[in-house]
Amino acid sequence: MTAAIVVFIAILLVGAPVAIVMAVSGMAGSFMLGGERMLGIVADRMFSGVSGYMLIAVPYFIFTAELMNQGGLTQKLITFNNALVGRVRGALSHTNVTVSLFFAGLTGAAITDTVAIGKIMIPEMKKQGYDAEYAAAITACSSIIGPIIPPSVVMVVYASMLRDISVIDLFAGGIVPGVLLALVLLGTSIVLSWKRRYPRMAGSSMKVALIAFLTALPALLIPAIILGGILTGATTITEASGFATVYAIFIGFVVYRNLTWRKVWDSLATTVRLSGVVFFLLATSAVLSWFVTRSGIARDAAEAITIFSDVALVQILLVCLLLLLIGTVMDVLPALVVVAPVIVPAMVDLGFDPLHFAIVMIVTLNVANATPPVGMTLMTAARIADVPYERAIIASWPFYLSFLIVIFLLAQFPALSTWIPSLLD
Repeated sequence: MTAAIVVFIAILLVGAPVAIVMAVSGMAGSFMLGGERMLGIVADRMFSGVSGYMLIAVPYFIFTAELMNQGGLTQKLITFNNALVGRVRGALSHTNVTVSLFFAGLTGAAITDTVAIGKIMIPEMKKQGYDAEYAAAITACSSIIGPIIPPSVVMVVYASMLRDISVIDLFAGGIVPGVLLALVLLGTSIVLSWKRRYPRMAGSSMKVALIAFLTALPALLIPAIILGGILTGATTITEASGFATVYAIFIGFVVYRNLTWRKVWDSLATTVRLSGVVFFLLATSAVLSWFVTRSGIARDAAEAITIFSDVALVQILLVCLLLLLIGTVMDVLPALVVVAPVIVPAMVDLGFDPLHFAIVMIVTLNVANATPPVGMTLMTAARIADVPYERAIIASWPFYLSFLIVIFLLAQFPALSTWIPSLLD
């Protein structure tokens, strides 16, 4: 076990890709457990890590999101949301949050949300008098709703790694936390907008609002296709993701008529690149997961947690703090595949509900995705806004505080994560 930890830290500090770190450290640990004969299991573990039928949904979700981006959906959602909140002070700030909430039901990826919405919203916010760093901060922080509101690539990966929880329960469990995040962001946005006297927009008539809604409606039906089919049991997650892709192609060519075969090809290329990253991470994480299970690290982690406290709330908050720290230096998926095999069994052994902790973990890691020094969503938004990263960090602190409130509520009240899934039983 010690050899694996030393190898893991050494290779990570050198700057090797996380997937390579997991594969090599897992192999080192396996060799220490049983010598050369254990190394023969590595290939089998890697194959089992990516052979789940459910994982077919990952490229479908990515492809659907890319099709909708290429098809100009973002602008239609922004127009619709402006019609809803245009008269309120700081309207573009609030629109940024509400668009992310709608967009989350289509993409399931924070970076996709940041780029697609940020490229339109950030320049417009700067033009209307919003601080550039504020525009970057609200865009980055609202984009983390993407992997929490279903469909979510992160949740599919989680369910494929730790198969004691169904992806249907994860999808259902993410709805309330995702809405909570949107509400606290809106609350913070309202307070800051009034304090800083950010501008209103011209109000829209009922007719304009209705036209904007009807224009966006075909795209907004995609979450209904995905969630409706999955939660009612009419389709599997893989079938629903496939239907969503076909529907996205249909509305892109027939309804909106701004999707071309060149854009479809570009979407396919992006899908292949991102899917390759996800599947390579899953394959190598399976090696590390197998070693963690055989070595008893999870049991040791549970014992270590109890040393600090035997109070459940304190235990889960300590783990959340650890996840936030890990998430500051690693992106969501790499962090998930590295720590989940160790942390999740330990927390289950301590008596935590697997679904409750899964949602808390996913939310916490996504909050960390907007947290420096890595903070990929915040870094991306700062580049779009052409503002120093340090200024964007400072502008983000009010939103971080709001996120910490949500994490505390989710940790304290498991029903926020388990209530909707319990209705499906």
